[in-house]
Amino acid sequence: MKRCWGWLLWAVVSVASGLANATEPTQVRIAAETWPGHTEVDGSGMAWDIFRLVFEPAGVQLQVQHVPYTRSIGLVQRGEADAWVGSYLNEVRHQVFYPRWNYDFDQIVALGLKSTPVPTLDNLGSFRLVWVRGYEYQRYLPNLHQYREVIRRSGILGMLDQGHADLYIDALGELSDILAATAEPSRYRMTPLTTLPLYLGFADNPRGRALAELFDQRMEQLVADGSLRPIFKRWQQPYPFD
Repeated sequence: MKRCWGWLLWAVVSVASGLANATEPTQVRIAAETWPGHTEVDGSGMAWDIFRLVFEPAGVQLQVQHVPYTRSIGLVQRGEADAWVGSYLNEVRHQVFYPRWNYDFDQIVALGLKSTPVPTLDNLGSFRLVWVRGYEYQRYLPNLHQYREVIRRSGILGMLDQGHADLYIDALGELSDILAATAEPSRYRMTPLTTLPLYLGFADNPRGRALAELFDQRMEQLVADGSLRPIFKRWQQPYPFD
């Protein structure tokens, strides 16, 4: 009888252990907008390099999907992706979970005509602002009163030239790309406003929370031993963890 109970206990423990191992993620599905030098379609970019170093040595393979930013959030909220790239902290408050660690930061900049008064955080509310839908800058910049969202970045310079907006708000990299495509960049001025940490936003389900916990554990190790520093150096970006 004792041997029978012992066998039964061993069987229960074995099944439970097998179920636990089966639920441990071996793949992380990350959705992202395509940003040059950050999340390229061919798998290159600083963010992809960071995430590969975070997850793959821990036995979790990276699977990427390139979609517009707002769609990447929806995929995570529906559980069709595990995380999306480039969120600001608590930017989305429903069906998502944020880790403790950010992976980078955005330099937030205002773009306007040189004839427009220089913006500051104190006077920003007096300008007519525009930014891409889904970026929610009103959560992070103070005293905003007049702002609108656009679906895409194309046409931004025309809006400024025609007086439909005073300033366009975006991250430095995106604004640099916009100005690089115009024949008259000297007509415009970029003014730094603030920096915002960038996060992976995870699905608020057991799988997403397990991946977020792994992300935090690995980020703590990689920052402590300096393993991330060469990635930022390779992409000529400032290191955010000093």
